[in-house]
Amino acid sequence: MLKRLSLVFGAATLLVATPGAAQVQPRGDEPVAVPRTIKQGIDFVYVDPQMSTVARKKQRPQNWLSRIFNPAASRRNQPNPMFLDLARGLQQYQATWGRLPQTKIPAGPALKPGSTGKRVAALRQRLGLSAAGGYDQQVAQLVSSYQQVHGLGKPDGVAGRGTISSLNLGSSHYARRIAINMERAWRLPTTGTFDRYVVVDSGSAQTYLFNRDRVADGMRVIVGAPETKTPMMAVLMRDALANPYWNVPPELVRSLTAKKVKEQGLSYFNNFHYEVLRDWGPNAPVVDPKTINWKAVASSKKVPTMRVRQKPGPWNSMGEMKFEMPNDFGIYLHDTPLKEKFALSDRWISNGCVRLEDYRRFASWVFPRGLPASSAAEQRIELPRPVPIYMTYLTVAPSNNGVVFRGDPYGFDALAMPQMFGSAQIASGNDAERPAMNSAA
Repeated sequence: MLKRLSLVFGAATLLVATPGAAQVQPRGDEPVAVPRTIKQGIDFVYVDPQMSTVARKKQRPQNWLSRIFNPAASRRNQPNPMFLDLARGLQQYQATWGRLPQTKIPAGPALKPGSTGKRVAALRQRLGLSAAGGYDQQVAQLVSSYQQVHGLGKPDGVAGRGTISSLNLGSSHYARRIAINMERAWRLPTTGTFDRYVVVDSGSAQTYLFNRDRVADGMRVIVGAPETKTPMMAVLMRDALANPYWNVPPELVRSLTAKKVKEQGLSYFNNFHYEVLRDWGPNAPVVDPKTINWKAVASSKKVPTMRVRQKPGPWNSMGEMKFEMPNDFGIYLHDTPLKEKFALSDRWISNGCVRLEDYRRFASWVFPRGLPASSAAEQRIELPRPVPIYMTYLTVAPSNNGVVFRGDPYGFDALAMPQMFGSAQIASGNDAERPAMNSAA
């Protein structure tokens, strides 16, 4: 068996496989939190060392605010295209919003067309206008543009508390957020490193399929909730499971399965398509649930050594396919029966794994010669060649006029600010209420 050891190179982390480790306690198909020693504001875990093109001993984040990066278009091994787009966005942001006076606007009631007074004069100066004049149409248009760029909800042109607070943070605050995102994009593969790779962006809940460093396809995904974050890491996807089982984590067997048996009786297993195996061994036989002392399991007097799994089918939490990529955090990509969830604007609801909007389209891309059809339960299908998966977190998106800021649902920008800029602080989070987490990954 392999044990993975973490080697921290400054703000980059490498995990290296070493033989001879003892078997770990089974955990089922459920993610495990990244250790606190890995500061995910910036830190990137390279599970497979060959996937790091930038990690160096004692590496530290770079000061992108003082460096203009304009590599020659034909140069091989230049930064990832996502980095270059953000670098251009930073320059455009500095040339537009960054050049304006950083006048502070006193707190008070919302300002809107028709408003006058000293606070309106301060707002006009902050937007690069003369202090004279009221809240006219020009001010409303500038406020609306500011709201749209800075991700402040509906761009209604009204300077309420949120807009005033954002303006008072100053352009340097937002320039630093762009630089933080550039640092994350710097950790993605340099051009020419791989013919094909996947970027999962948990900041936007989107996945991008790259072919020769160009986006060939993309789709929505569901990623970890703020309480169960999808980590930033790079790992090789090696195979897929068609018609997979869902293995219930031992803790859920104790806290959920045993409870359901107490409430519903042994019919629970048939009603919800579960079966019980004697243990976690590869050839463990199926056993009759009535042979298990579920009362002892529920009371924690008995450590659940049996294996409970949900059978393949339309009810299965893994859907029709699970894409595996060995890592110590239990993260993988998979289908889901809950297709309606992809219509949500809030898709930060999983236990850490990544649910694919269209697993068939994804499978046709990673299996370019076609996917073998099979109805057999949990058939392992090896990929023609491993596919690099880069899982990042971007809260700024490039646009035609610079950038657009998104929310910071994981608070990673807030963590990254002192990592890159000392004690400077950043407002973080997304104030929108989030739905309850599902038990599936």
